[in-house]
Amino acid sequence: MLLIVGTVRLPAANLERALPAMQAMVEASRAEPGCLEYGYAQDVLVPGLIHVKELWSDQAALDAHFASSHIQAWRAAWPALEMGERNLRVYEVGAPRST
Repeated sequence: MLLIVGTVRLPAANLERALPAMQAMVEASRAEPGCLEYGYAQDVLVPGLIHVKELWSDQAALDAHFASSHIQAWRAAWPALEMGERNLRVYEVGAPRST
């Protein structure tokens, strides 16, 4: 499995305008084969800082996601939303266990 975690940042004033695009991205991604988990969450202390968490079954599923029309639309929206400071990392992970 592949775990993607990290953050993206946009001006806090643009967050409300970004929500429909973010919602569309999350919903479309969750419907993709191989997507086990996909979510965005606003930081409670830093306005405009969005935490990203994705879990994919394998590299083929992630590659298909990167080639999808909804990710292309999401990325095309970034300039107008002033999306910046994208900091995402991919980790290979094993089976989950309770803490």
